Amino acid sequence: MSATKLIASFIATGRLYGVSIGSTLADLQQKINFDFVDVVDDGGDSMRRDYGFVEFYLNSDLSWSVSGGAIELHKLVARDDMVNRWRAAMRDEFPKYLAWDELSDELSKLSNPPVLRIIDQGDFLEYRAAATKVSILVNNDHEERDECLGHGDVWSVSLG
Repeated sequence: MSATKLIASFIATGRLYGVSIGSTLADLQQKINFDFVDVVDDGGDSMRRDYGFVEFYLNSDLSWSVSGGAIELHKLVARDDMVNRWRAAMRDEFPKYLAWDELSDELSKLSNPPVLRIIDQGDFLEYRAAATKVSILVNNDHEERDECLGHGDVWSVSLG
């Protein structure tokens, strides 16, 4: 699947690979088959499962449960190896750069596209889908693409 379609679905549903807020660690392990690092806070109350450019945040209540997550697209500009390994493991094609216009166009093709509220944060525009608790950060500076994202490129897509 193209990453653009995957991300549009994530924004519209609040689910990434079938994982959403409230999913368990077992759900996460079953849905995502990729190398990861777990970073547990000092108190053992929260954990970040880091797959490189995809992360999930978990809270320790009765069991570890997902409290949020993110696709950090900005990390892909310099990491072709990560893109290639993810494609081999998960069968999804993430681009080095994803323009907001391209993602917005994909969202408009959905049968029930999410309502997005725009929040100007200076160097970033945040597009927030309140119904699914997903935010998209878009680079709002005036730089052109080079070794970093340029104006209008998606920085990250976050759940929580």
